[in-house]
Amino acid sequence: MKEQFVTDVINLKSYNISEADKIIVMYSKDKGLIKGIAKGIKKTTSKLGGRMDMLVANKLMLNKGRNLDTICQAEALNTFFNLRNDMNKLFYSMYCAEIVANFGIENDPNSEEIYNLFYTFLEQISLSQTKIQAMLSVLKFQLKIMDITGYSLELDECVKCSCNLNENEEIYFSIEQGGIFCRKCAATITKKIKIPFKIKEFLNTLLKEDFKVHTKYEELTTEKICDICINLLKDYIQYYSPKRFKTLQMLESIR
Repeated sequence: MKEQFVTDVINLKSYNISEADKIIVMYSKDKGLIKGIAKGIKKTTSKLGGRMDMLVANKLMLNKGRNLDTICQAEALNTFFNLRNDMNKLFYSMYCAEIVANFGIENDPNSEEIYNLFYTFLEQISLSQTKIQAMLSVLKFQLKIMDITGYSLELDECVKCSCNLNENEEIYFSIEQGGIFCRKCAATITKKIKIPFKIKEFLNTLLKEDFKVHTKYEELTTEKICDICINLLKDYIQYYSPKRFKTLQMLESIR
């Protein structure tokens, strides 16, 4: 008898392996990044159907295989339906799914935390009513996924001298160093970006607060500010990613 296991997953991407079958790449709540064969998924009679679509959360039953597991049952937990009615939401979500795919690993010790973060992100962006709300969800996800995976930004004090930075001082951000620098220490590094104090505070607040907490900055921010921050973090994430991103061109189309 084949060994079976059950796990909660979110579908990240898929690719064809035959006329009828696909391999689904998923992030599992208790197993990290996993892959499974969805046999006969492309047939109209398939029992798996749309539950294997990208950005759907499922409770799966899989048969353990020697090299690859086989998906035998799927119960949809959340289809995040509203994502598919808005191109901005969909493209942002596909980008964040690629972050999970690029930084996710098998048997990840942080799997539950990453799964819950990604699920919350998809839930919040799906329910967002404005583009700013959608962009804020992306920003929070970018900051928190990097924190969980060990690439958290230093936004409290200068990375080099540890001095506190206030609104009267020049502040620089280094993608390579992953944090902020005072004017004196910034002179020692070649690649840096000058950022306003309010941007630093905005990002730091989003990083520290719970995903669903509505901060004072969310009332004050604009699409332009969110766009600047998303792209700053996009460059940072791309710099540390072990794989190249394929969704960046899509992001450019919705700026």
